[in-house]
Amino acid sequence: MSLLFDSFWRAVAYCMHPRVIGLSFLPLVLMVALSFGLGYFFWDSAVQGVSDWLQAYALVQSFLGWLDGMGLASLRAVFAPLVVLVLATPVIVLLCLLLVAFAMTPAMVDLVGQRRFAQLEKKKGGSFLLALGWSLGATVVALVALLLSMPLWLIPPLVLILPPLIWGWLTYRVFAFDALALHASGPERKEILKQHRGALLLMGVISGYLGAAPSLLWASGAMLVALAPLLVPVAIWIYTLVFAFSSLWFAHFCLSALNQLRLQASSSAPSGPAAPTLDAPTVSEGLPPPTSL
Repeated sequence: MSLLFDSFWRAVAYCMHPRVIGLSFLPLVLMVALSFGLGYFFWDSAVQGVSDWLQAYALVQSFLGWLDGMGLASLRAVFAPLVVLVLATPVIVLLCLLLVAFAMTPAMVDLVGQRRFAQLEKKKGGSFLLALGWSLGATVVALVALLLSMPLWLIPPLVLILPPLIWGWLTYRVFAFDALALHASGPERKEILKQHRGALLLMGVISGYLGAAPSLLWASGAMLVALAPLLVPVAIWIYTLVFAFSSLWFAHFCLSALNQLRLQASSSAPSGPAAPTLDAPTVSEGLPPPTSL
């Protein structure tokens, strides 16, 4: 547990490093450009499509009629845009996570390694293709889990539990692998992931809940939905910072765990062969035998 908290505070401090701040602009710029481009070409058609789809369900129309009766008629106009934003949020989160993993994590792991673990041998147990396959595989599993769990999001408590848990699992799988890819060998990586699975998953879940914070913007009122073109870049910036912090947290934790693993292995390794001892001269060595009395 001490390793968990030590890595946490070190990650917070490293977020202030100029190199980390500079690296965070690349995913931010790419995501803002992508979101505005997609919004420019597809926003109106997406909102109209969702509106037509919602009108086909009597239950949704009854709910909107109830809102009108409660004096919340203004929510009817923003209900379809809100649904579009809710559906787009998982895609934005996913892309931010992957961009941070591929554009920032290698450089930040190298930064942590140079400043704290310069003596660690780089065994390069995870190649780029292996890391890519690992991340894509975990992403597919997370997307399937999100799609299957969406009906449960209609239950108020579960919408605050299931998505952060899924994002937390994905964060743990991606960042733990990337943190060890350069320095650990394959067997070392598997051993660390096995020994510290609980702590790593907890770190991922905490990161998932931190990453879910910007999503609460869309539940704060109709005015915020109307300000989506301004708030989406803010949300992306928060996502980027959260995942950059998570990447640093996993880097500090995993490299510390790797250093401890190697120290334990070296201390428990058997020593070299003992030096030969000098025996007393024998007859075979050509010395005269002892005389008898």
